[in-house]
Amino acid sequence: MAGSFGYEAEHYEMSLKIGELGVLPKMRAAPPGTLLAANGTSCRHQIADVLGREARHIVRLLDEASADGN
Repeated sequence: MAGSFGYEAEHYEMSLKIGELGVLPKMRAAPPGTLLAANGTSCRHQIADVLGREARHIVRLLDEASADGN
């Protein structure tokens, strides 16, 4: 999605096509309940907008995992 690029009306379809080249099919294939990680803010937004799933930044996942271990 490359930042706000994919939210611009003239780039929206292109951003979807780019997402379908990699990240969206992989996220779609992940079983329900799988923790999804995406470092880019725009990537996380696209995953949420297109797939209705939450992807979190890897740092948040690591923080949550370390908090569970205490």
